[in-house]
Amino acid sequence: MTEPTPRRGRKGERTRARILDSATELFSRSGFHAVSLRDIAAHAGMTHAGLLHHFPGKESLLIQVLSRRDEVDGELMGGPDDGLSPQELLDRAVEQVARNMGTPGLVGLYVKISGEAADPGHPAHDYFVQRYRRLRRQAAWLLGALFERATPPLDHDPDAVAQQLIALVDGLQTQWLLDPDQVDMRAAVITFLKQLGLQPR
Repeated sequence: MTEPTPRRGRKGERTRARILDSATELFSRSGFHAVSLRDIAAHAGMTHAGLLHHFPGKESLLIQVLSRRDEVDGELMGGPDDGLSPQELLDRAVEQVARNMGTPGLVGLYVKISGEAADPGHPAHDYFVQRYRRLRRQAAWLLGALFERATPPLDHDPDAVAQQLIALVDGLQTQWLLDPDQVDMRAAVITFLKQLGLQPR
């Protein structure tokens, strides 16, 4: 029989989640450098010492905030190991763009922190380098599979198109944050894919 999770453990998880939520909101609003751990602790309704019990520093907290979003996206997107076809994966990627339009705070976090992280000394620099490498690799694989399955096969360079698609999404996010009523990210991505000869549902 599986023993129930101790109440203390569940409370610790809830506290960590509250800290991560507060950090996400404050980092999204002000960027990494302008926010202190004391700011985050106050926003989460706890002491600075209490926050340090769960996270040893602001850098580790930032990486946890970013990683948590990647984990959620990964679960929603799925992958080849889930038995999804390339077409299904493409459709999920397009819908992820649509879901992002419902989370301006998180989109703002990525836009703001990824810009700051261009500095090699930024604590999230390596995280974003690895993230973009992974995104380019995954997008190139998916696009290559779709190009090969088209009738007739599409003569595009998957690596080059993967970079273009990621750049498009990143640029759209900035435009959408600035002028959300005038920018439809999902529609723009679908238009780009159709110009390549792909047909997302």
